[in-house]
Amino acid sequence: MSDSQKFPVAAHALAYLAHKEAFSADRAVASAELAASVPTNPVVVRRVTAMLGKAGLIGARAGANGGAWLLRPADSITLDLVLRAVNGCAHLGVAPKGVKGCPVGEKIPDAVRSAIHAADRAAADRLAQITVADLLNGAHAAVDGGC
Repeated sequence: MSDSQKFPVAAHALAYLAHKEAFSADRAVASAELAASVPTNPVVVRRVTAMLGKAGLIGARAGANGGAWLLRPADSITLDLVLRAVNGCAHLGVAPKGVKGCPVGEKIPDAVRSAIHAADRAAADRLAQITVADLLNGAHAAVDGGC
């Protein structure tokens, strides 16, 4: 699974667990059911849920009666936490190296680096304001600034 898909799969899985009110082990949702909702392969879901478990966002158990459940209320799980849990980043790239002796090439790397850093910080700040509960409650329309 590509790194670019971990965050969307994780956010979807958490929202699905909240929707199913899976807040305890006796309400665990199987990876096959989560995978059908995404839709993706259950192995992909198990990899992502393992990362979410390591971050303390979900509980999980393996086996025929296995599954995942939320360890925290959906309104306390912000998307920046989800992004970090799956080792993701809202990173636009790396500034070019530049060229000594060129009036633009000597200065542009620092300028581009600053712009990238500002954009990354803005993305992280915005994700910190959106919760898994917001995703379920249709708040995406309110948080989607559009283009």
